[in-house]
Amino acid sequence: MKSKQRVIILGAAGRDFHNFNVVFRDNPAYEVLAFTATQIPNIEGRRYPPELAGRYYPEGIPILPEARLEQIIREQDVDVVVFSYSDVSHEYVMHLASRSAAAGADFWLLGGKQTMLASSKPVIAITAARTGCGKSQTTRHVTDILQGLGKNVVVVRHPMPYGDLRKQMVQRFASYEDLDRHACTIEEREEYEPHLDRGLIVYAGVDYETILRQAEKEADIVLWDGGNNDLPFFTPDLLITVVDPHRPGHELRYWPGEANVRMADVIVINKIDTADFQHVLTVRQNIAQLNKKAIVVDAASPIFVDDPSTIRNKRVLVIEDGPTLTHGGMTYGAGVIAAKRFGAAEIIDPRPWAVGTIADTFAKYPDIGLILPTMGYGETQLRDLEATINKIPCDLVIIATPIDLARIIHIKHPTQRVRYELQPIGQPTLADILKARFND
Repeated sequence: MKSKQRVIILGAAGRDFHNFNVVFRDNPAYEVLAFTATQIPNIEGRRYPPELAGRYYPEGIPILPEARLEQIIREQDVDVVVFSYSDVSHEYVMHLASRSAAAGADFWLLGGKQTMLASSKPVIAITAARTGCGKSQTTRHVTDILQGLGKNVVVVRHPMPYGDLRKQMVQRFASYEDLDRHACTIEEREEYEPHLDRGLIVYAGVDYETILRQAEKEADIVLWDGGNNDLPFFTPDLLITVVDPHRPGHELRYWPGEANVRMADVIVINKIDTADFQHVLTVRQNIAQLNKKAIVVDAASPIFVDDPSTIRNKRVLVIEDGPTLTHGGMTYGAGVIAAKRFGAAEIIDPRPWAVGTIADTFAKYPDIGLILPTMGYGETQLRDLEATINKIPCDLVIIATPIDLARIIHIKHPTQRVRYELQPIGQPTLADILKARFND
């Protein structure tokens, strides 16, 4: 018998590190041989540093390509493969389980009992069935309500540690200068800036035990702002899950989104204003099947454009949130809706002008179609995004991302931003629920 089980953790620079920290780092029963990486560009080839890996790993832990899964299992005599990322179909997960089993290893999914940290302060967690359901706008809506109740809210964001992991162990953001100091990517800025605009403190990083303990010192309520459709890292006192009727049935078919729906105290059916009625009905039926105890809240996601008249009869380039289009699987968003609603003459296909890593993204995700995803995980992608935009012969760029890209990169064309916020429909509302639970 082996004295330790030999483990690899499949990840995408987020959940994988958290699972290691809370389950495996200080556990002498296991030896973690490697992380693997997928979904996010340029995260493989690094090492999880010894400062984070702990006493059993003085040289840190390598991060290897997931494509080498079988080779790693066989060469390193792996006993257990731990799946640790999100927003993938159940079928996708089971293909990885089959690959692992065929190579001789067990395949594990970790649940909340082992991976959710308890807080000394009330925790509200916002999760989703899929990337792009409207989780961020729901989080903004919830923080507005709580601030209106006089609560000091500290937001803890799901990890996006794509840089130097040593420097990203614990990150605290209180200003735009902090974003610059931490060299935040577009994806990070899109999540953090709206909270900073509301005067909120945001924490993120790698070591969420330490992050939680620091956040508790500043908060009346800790708000978990989830990423993708992942499970919360903290044990919630109230779990809100957002579902999307533009993708009916996905609440049944994606990991761990289905688990979020099953666990939820409140389920928000978002985007009712632009979804097909039958699709909304399908989602309601699926919620009833999965979680009869949840309170269901209806919501719209109306769009706002500074000057809609500038769109009419123009040839437009539409830029949408990157992860929603890539592993989120959406083929349109608020930018496309705005272009059609306000009379654009044409939505220009960006693919013929895509350069470098942006061209690579279209090759990897061929179903994206006539939209340019905001891929900005590093300086190279940012420059490729800028070059692609400026090569495209358009009259107007419609920017449907949570931040104004024109502040980050130089865009030579005229631009219009599309904004979208959560708008409750009918009763109960999230305000009703939060006031009943937290208005003491």
